[in-house]
Amino acid sequence: MKKIFAVILTVVMMATLFVGCNGSDSSSSKTKKVAIIQQVENGAFNDMRAGIIKGLKAKGYISSDKDVDYQCADGDETNLNTITQSVANGDYDAVFTVATPATQSMVNQESDIPVFFCAVSAPVAAGVIKDMDKPDMNATGTSNAIPVEEIFGLAKQMTPKAKNFGLLYSSKTDSAVNTVEQAKTYLESKNIKYTEGAVVEDSEIATTVESLCKKCDAIFIPNDAVMQGAMSTITEIARENKVAVYGSSATMVDSGCLGTKAIDDIGIGEKTADLASKYFEGKKVEEIPSIVVPYDYITVNKDDAKAIGINLDSIDFGKDTVKQVNDAKN
Repeated sequence: MKKIFAVILTVVMMATLFVGCNGSDSSSSKTKKVAIIQQVENGAFNDMRAGIIKGLKAKGYISSDKDVDYQCADGDETNLNTITQSVANGDYDAVFTVATPATQSMVNQESDIPVFFCAVSAPVAAGVIKDMDKPDMNATGTSNAIPVEEIFGLAKQMTPKAKNFGLLYSSKTDSAVNTVEQAKTYLESKNIKYTEGAVVEDSEIATTVESLCKKCDAIFIPNDAVMQGAMSTITEIARENKVAVYGSSATMVDSGCLGTKAIDDIGIGEKTADLASKYFEGKKVEEIPSIVVPYDYITVNKDDAKAIGINLDSIDFGKDTVKQVNDAKN
């Protein structure tokens, strides 16, 4: 009888052990502790964050938004540094950073936690990696390298008489400076005149735009959170002067710019999550190349076109998908 009891007890213990082991391989063990850091909240960055979360959910690494430690610096550089220091000292499986400033701040912490950046337009120039194909600073991610040549091609379609472009940007934003350098190179190659409007302080934006409007037929703005924050002011002045403004994101167009060739913001977030999944599945960060995400569609603002006298129906946009929007209340 004792032998029978011992056998039964052994079977029960083995079954319990099996269930326990089986449970450790369940979806709950796949859950990761992740943080997402933004310098500032705006439509584009929020959509990118939503895309990251969507991608992580689809892969089973989180079950809800509550599984993500989201932190925003509200545009304050000191806050951003405090946040990245805190995260660097945490026990996260991965950190996602949206756009250049947040990525630079996090990478500069030199943490052992891998960084997956989303929408850094010039990762090498920004100093967050040294090689796109072989990331070497415990960071990799997606680049929304601005399709400068294509945007100026769109400008030629929409405003063919524009002979002098204003280049409006924050001189403190590395990615914006890099994109403007690309724009200058392109414009010089086509013998197109340009006037730079570099802004140091936010208080200079309005006067800089007014100055550019007196000299230029159109204005180009790179991906720049500083300029996005002042978009209503910029477009109001430009409309009064009948000057077209070309942005570098769909959010800029929603906020009043005339048009751009845009990357889907939720889509680039999902692609960033896909890169992180390769790490979670066993690859080293340096084995996961950073990728440049191409533009998805043309977006144009109907309100702006009407204000400066452009008939969108008369423009041939070719085979590109075109989204026509009105001013959004951001």
